[in-house]
Amino acid sequence: MSDNPQWDISRALGVARLFNLVCGVRDACVTPFLTLYLRQLGLTAPWVGILMGTKHLITAFWAPFCAFLAKRYQKRRVLLMGSLLGSMGASLLMVLVPPLDKDLVYRSCNGSSNGRTTTVVPLGVSRTVDITTVQEWASSHRAKRIGIEEASGSFRKGLDESDQEPFSDLPSYSVDSVEEIRTTPQVLLYHFASLEVVNTLPHLLPEGTTLGHPTNLSVDKEKAQNLDLSLQGLQWTFIFSLGFVVFWELLTAPLEQVADGSLYEYLDYVDATDYYRSLWVWRLLGMSAGVCGITALVEQLDCYMMTSGPGGVAYFYGYSLVSIVATLVSIAFPVPICRWREPSYKTVKALPLIGGNPHLILLAFSVFLVGAATSTVQNFLFWNMKDHGSSELGMGFAVALSLLGEMLLHPFKVVLLRKLSRVGTVGLGLGCLAVQLLYYSFLWNWWSVFPVQILSALSSGALWWAVGASLEDLATPGTERSLSSMFRGHFYRGGSSLGSFVGGFVVMYSSLAVLYQACCVVLLFWLAAFLTIQARLPQERKINYSKLLAMEVSDTSDSEEGTERDWLVKAMKEEHLNRPR
Repeated sequence: MSDNPQWDISRALGVARLFNLVCGVRDACVTPFLTLYLRQLGLTAPWVGILMGTKHLITAFWAPFCAFLAKRYQKRRVLLMGSLLGSMGASLLMVLVPPLDKDLVYRSCNGSSNGRTTTVVPLGVSRTVDITTVQEWASSHRAKRIGIEEASGSFRKGLDESDQEPFSDLPSYSVDSVEEIRTTPQVLLYHFASLEVVNTLPHLLPEGTTLGHPTNLSVDKEKAQNLDLSLQGLQWTFIFSLGFVVFWELLTAPLEQVADGSLYEYLDYVDATDYYRSLWVWRLLGMSAGVCGITALVEQLDCYMMTSGPGGVAYFYGYSLVSIVATLVSIAFPVPICRWREPSYKTVKALPLIGGNPHLILLAFSVFLVGAATSTVQNFLFWNMKDHGSSELGMGFAVALSLLGEMLLHPFKVVLLRKLSRVGTVGLGLGCLAVQLLYYSFLWNWWSVFPVQILSALSSGALWWAVGASLEDLATPGTERSLSSMFRGHFYRGGSSLGSFVGGFVVMYSSLAVLYQACCVVLLFWLAAFLTIQARLPQERKINYSKLLAMEVSDTSDSEEGTERDWLVKAMKEEHLNRPR
């Protein structure tokens, strides 16, 4: 934009809508599929949880700090364009992360996009899946038990020939879905590359061998070296992934908050902030179109772009291309040249308001728990769908259904808040989220996720509408936006970070179904506590300062009208007398 401070509202709104649309497409290219790509690199659930938890933690605190620093027109403009260009380059670094096993190909492409087979990998497992029948394994396992002598370190004699072979020598099968595994008496035998190396070592040694025997020393060293290389590969894969994700998020996190703040101030100068409230629809529309478009593109091009290692690199290339378009749009993005004198950091002043209001404390805990529960869905739902044979296009369609449901429910926002009240709508959102989590724990096929996605309109859309309306009622003048950014940034992202950290270890030590059921139970307990405590709290009503001002003006208009007229006549007379003749 030019330095001439002319307010072209229609042009500014058009650019803002286009910018939100393009940014929605940009976010949809990678964000829903990042954990799936990390799994294809060979990282297990705990490592993915640590990565995503770190990512959410950076967003929670780095974005407000950058928005605080970028106060002037030049800094905001540079930050917007720098964030877009920097995140574009940082996303391409993820393509350079070495996978844990370079010989492991999760999708084999036979010259066309139709010739694909999928190797099923259980949740929390980063290695290939070895399949043997239950009968053979159970009988051989009962007949052949390995005993380790503590003093001599030798194994018992008389083991069968099949028990001498390592797990990696067992036959491996490629299947199209988990249903084929369920219909045959087979069990998946797998090992962790990093977490069960010690338990795997005894099974890798031949029959009747002694760990320190000279004839088997070379074999022992070779096996130990292979395990050590596997551990080192996992460490380097995790370190590279963590470093690139942190660098990427440091560049991406400030974009949304700085852009929203700039647009709001631009519209606030001309008292047009009502238009600001409807811009979020364009971002959701862009995400819906982007998540379907990128998955369809990946289905067609990923086989041609993948030479070795995991697939999914097309997501990052698509993200980079859309980032270039967003950078071009950001050149015309409305950023106010002048800035009102505001308090240095309103978020700090909003903290005492939350601590002194029990209604806001309950809302903060609710948003925190919603963030923790939602992170488990965002991190591991696609893992479950992939294990059930879903393609990326099916996953994208599931995300688009939830976003479209939220947009279709928006015309009924006022009616919903009026009929159920704000507290009732928050309770409805918590209940719907608990039902979704319980449903996810009993998925029987990849397409069975579609019916429950429509509940996201209530568990995400309606819940945040009620939270926003409650914040407007409970906030003091000038702190509404600070409270909203704190709830969406610190509390929600903080909950997402904790949920990611804990969820990964729960998946490893139990299962994904247990994680979803535990989250469901926690949400239901909090829902009961939330409604019980809210019923006992005194109802607070917001003081509508605009109405009070209007009433004051109407009451004093009659008495002040004569005074204003006398003052005007007196000023005109003085000007007439002082005018030179």
